[in-house]
Amino acid sequence: MESIFDTHLHLVDRSRISYPWIRDAGTLDRDWSHAEYAAEASACGITRALHMEVDAAEDMIGAEVDFIESLPPRKDVPIVGIISACRPEHDGFAAEIERAQARPSVVGFRRVLHVVPDALSQTARFRQNIRRLGPAGLPFDICMLARQLPLAMELVDAAPETRFVLDHCGVPDIAGGQFDSWARDISALAKRPNLSAKVSGIPSYAAKDWTAEDMRRWIEHVVAAFGFDRVVWGSDWFVCTQGGGLTKWVETCRTVLAGVSPAERVALFSGNAEKIWRVGGG
Repeated sequence: MESIFDTHLHLVDRSRISYPWIRDAGTLDRDWSHAEYAAEASACGITRALHMEVDAAEDMIGAEVDFIESLPPRKDVPIVGIISACRPEHDGFAAEIERAQARPSVVGFRRVLHVVPDALSQTARFRQNIRRLGPAGLPFDICMLARQLPLAMELVDAAPETRFVLDHCGVPDIAGGQFDSWARDISALAKRPNLSAKVSGIPSYAAKDWTAEDMRRWIEHVVAAFGFDRVVWGSDWFVCTQGGGLTKWVETCRTVLAGVSPAERVALFSGNAEKIWRVGGG
């Protein structure tokens, strides 16, 4: 069983960081610790993780990085890098990049784009700042809804030297069976060589009693479109606890990918992530 590099781990400590959205998130509104995650993740074969920003209050973006850096190191599932929140819509983005480059733990950026007006990613300032990430060597995670995938294409095209990763398979409406338009846009996105896709998060968009077979065509389409050299894996823990949990998601991905070659599984589960975020092997 190949080891897994989790590229999408969220941790929460409400005593240190303010997360405005979490107060309305039902059972997700609690602290989520590295120890709790690692206990289950290590049993699933996960051996490393990247911490993904949790949409903290804007004035606490740096504090969130401080929080993750301050965690006691773990040998079972160490956090080997941080994807920090950012604000490319601001004039001061060049300084954000400089601060990130001064912190070896920060390996990438994300700005959640489904909670802001669609026009934000279309502004000249936003796109100019995203173009700065290419020379800086900082990949940008795109978190958009399925209906916004044409906007994702425009953003990727506007910054051809920047490396992008599409989160959560482009957030398909699995429960609603909205496959065709999503699949068309995924195939179009995959034509952009500077974009990779993250097989993550989709249990949250499926019916509560979903099975591995329910997930198969969605996962297989993303992999077929992007190829095994441009896909990575993510748990979306703790959010995945609302969609069946971490263990079920890992087992589902292993089941769906059972027929591919060992080299292809290694590429998806760890190898590609090491290249994108320039994190050494585990």
